[in-house]
Amino acid sequence: MDKELIIRSSSDNVDFALLKDGKLIELQKDEDSNDFSVGDVFIAKIRKAVPGLNAAFVNVGYEKDAFLHYHDLGPKLPSLLKFIKRVSTGKLKDFTLKDFPFEKDIEKDGKITDALKSNQSLLVQIVKEPISTKGPRISSELSIAGRYIVLVPFSNRISISQKIEDREEKDRLKRLVKSITPQGFGVIVRTVAQGKKVAELDKDLQNLLSRWTAMCKKLHRAHHPSKVLGEMNKASSILRDIFNDTFTGITVDDEELYYQIKDYVQEIAPKKESIVKLYQSKVPIFEKYGIERQIKTSFGKTVSMAKGAYLVIEHTEALHVVDVNSGNRSNKANNQEDTALEVNLIAATEIARQLRLRDMGGIIVVDFIDMTNAENRQKLFNHFRDEMKDDRAKHKILPPSKFGLIQITRQRVRPEMNIKTREENPNGINGAEVEAPIGLIQTINHDLEKLFKKDYKKVTLNTHPFIAAFLTKGFPSIRSKWFLEHKKWVKILPRDAYTYLEYHFFDKDGNQIK
Repeated sequence: MDKELIIRSSSDNVDFALLKDGKLIELQKDEDSNDFSVGDVFIAKIRKAVPGLNAAFVNVGYEKDAFLHYHDLGPKLPSLLKFIKRVSTGKLKDFTLKDFPFEKDIEKDGKITDALKSNQSLLVQIVKEPISTKGPRISSELSIAGRYIVLVPFSNRISISQKIEDREEKDRLKRLVKSITPQGFGVIVRTVAQGKKVAELDKDLQNLLSRWTAMCKKLHRAHHPSKVLGEMNKASSILRDIFNDTFTGITVDDEELYYQIKDYVQEIAPKKESIVKLYQSKVPIFEKYGIERQIKTSFGKTVSMAKGAYLVIEHTEALHVVDVNSGNRSNKANNQEDTALEVNLIAATEIARQLRLRDMGGIIVVDFIDMTNAENRQKLFNHFRDEMKDDRAKHKILPPSKFGLIQITRQRVRPEMNIKTREENPNGINGAEVEAPIGLIQTINHDLEKLFKKDYKKVTLNTHPFIAAFLTKGFPSIRSKWFLEHKKWVKILPRDAYTYLEYHFFDKDGNQIK
């Protein structure tokens, strides 16, 4: 399995494309204008506590106040407030928490008005970026993420990632981390720490402690509100979270970023340093790796899949709806149930990819093709769950309902990735747009290759007028390219009655080719 990270840099943002065997599975943007990223820590002022919501609105410098619920305060809130007050006034200059006297924990189900007061200073961390009309969601239970461990100030708890299943390895890591963790700090051990030696864990811990110290130094005379600890740059944070031994290449088109990434990979995985490459061709990097084309085919309302099947993805404020369609595919299966199962399994794989690619969150409802066989429904559910295993976002999948719907909840911490894929209407209607037909063209290409292999001499393609225009216009047109490749001319007939995704092939006698 090839896993590649392709990084495109421009003056105002950096795009990260994660490819698995050449197929785009994640796309992320790092924009200079984003001052409220997940993980950023702010020194902020409590604006007002709202007893009805058991939450407070906090001024972090965003146009909308951030939302802080009582359950996100953390049990050690009184200790944190006391620490902030003493550090801000310059009375405390030792930030190690070794001799810092901890206060009594707050009650688990207490009231926000008992815990916080207006105009109070508080350290808060962004846990959910501003989305739509909402301000950021924040927490005062701070954590600083490293490569192997996450440092949690004002805690004494050692936790091990649930994805590490080996009991002995869990015990080993717990012993090691316990021996190196300073008093007053807790630690969460990440999955990538599996099999690592104490020296590597300690190096990561010392790095996190130095970031904590640097942040505390900023608190004295800090402007309220202001950012006191920023997440590391996007390239490093992505590598920190997803990089592992399965990566076969990291390609960057910017020299400065190339050296930054090379240094970071040298630090976290010296043996993998050679996979970092600087791209210097005149062909744009996303064109070279076929990413631009994949973006066009993957982000539209309609997503084409193998064998003529397709998805329709609708977005609303409350939820996302995905409809699975078998399309115009010709199938050799014996019955409708087999056809439905085959299309549903293809769709489950594509939907799992789409959720990661678009970073869709909240409630997602998928309407698969109805299946009467309970065994097939279970097979689909198990397959879908397996496909979702690689997704780093927290998610929950419910079994199919009586109506054949599968419901998913998926954690949303950033605004959804939304890319314009519509193009000007070929009919020339002012201002009208249609979905770019690139995905459908790939399916037609695939079917045409099969027909020519079966040695059909003359082939006629009947399709929607927009698609017919797309195939025949321009020089060289797509039809001309087919002729050069297969040495056979394809006659293309526009059909007004066809739907946008509908097409059929006919032989020389006018019979439809199944």
